[in-house]
Amino acid sequence: MQYLDYFPEHINTNELLSVHNKRQKWVNQEKKGFLRYRTPYSVLSQYKAAHVDLTIDQVTIGTEDEVTAKEQNIIRDNLRQFMPWRKGPFSIFGIDVDAEWRSERKWDRIVPELPDLQGKIIADIGCNNGYYMFRMAGHKPRFILGFEPSVQHYYCFNALNGMAGQQNLAIDLLGIEHLHLFSDCFDAVFLMGIIYHRPSPVDTLRDIITALQPGGTLILESQAIPGDEPYALFPDSTYAKVPGTYFVPTGQCIYNWMKKAGFSNIRIFCNHPMSSDEQRKTEWMCFESYNDFINPENSRLTVEGYPAPCRVFLKGQKKA
Repeated sequence: MQYLDYFPEHINTNELLSVHNKRQKWVNQEKKGFLRYRTPYSVLSQYKAAHVDLTIDQVTIGTEDEVTAKEQNIIRDNLRQFMPWRKGPFSIFGIDVDAEWRSERKWDRIVPELPDLQGKIIADIGCNNGYYMFRMAGHKPRFILGFEPSVQHYYCFNALNGMAGQQNLAIDLLGIEHLHLFSDCFDAVFLMGIIYHRPSPVDTLRDIITALQPGGTLILESQAIPGDEPYALFPDSTYAKVPGTYFVPTGQCIYNWMKKAGFSNIRIFCNHPMSSDEQRKTEWMCFESYNDFINPENSRLTVEGYPAPCRVFLKGQKKA
């Protein structure tokens, strides 16, 4: 756990090491479900990119002329082992990976609201394959830690960064429930596409307050329902075919959650309807996507009959 060197001595090192070691023992099992992703990670991480560009929409790791045609085919075949690709786009040794989400659009909405990231310590909660971590890295932070309990995403990020060689990025098989182990550690926390999967959102936000340094910033992005009142939908089983969705709030509801959790200087800075222009099937994500989640006879409703989703962005600070 080399990343511990980036954090102050007061963090709960013993408990954190215990959690880390248990998760590593779990992920290193010789079982198909783990080897399925560990094998392509092992292959891909042997390739080291000479050219890396994290400042453009399509995160670029290597160029086509850095590998032979045979090597490029090996790389493509192993990248496809991480399907479905949810976040992107990426260009990897000349291979365009068109993910389900046009993640660069979300990032472009956030950039004008970013705190100064240069030289800062950052957490990306539920970081997936690390697309946003790579974009953050373009702002020259001191260190970014991705929290990601999914084996698929864990190995995908490690494969990508094994090729990209960004020394100030790391991922661990941690969930948001482990944030309390990082008391007063982060200058900024990114929580994107997560809060509606939490059964107790205010407690989650309080954990983030605990993990932020005084004056630190939370950037929160969430699925939401339209409306200006502080309401939250509590779906019966699924929302837009997604299980594990506890609450689908309005922006004002999230604002109030953040206020009750103790954040200050809270602001809703973007709220937009979702569409199939931003979330869709691709060659790299060939399963159901946005159009399959929406009532075909009424685009303002999900297939379950709930209000169709929008996305809302908020920013808040821990009091200094």
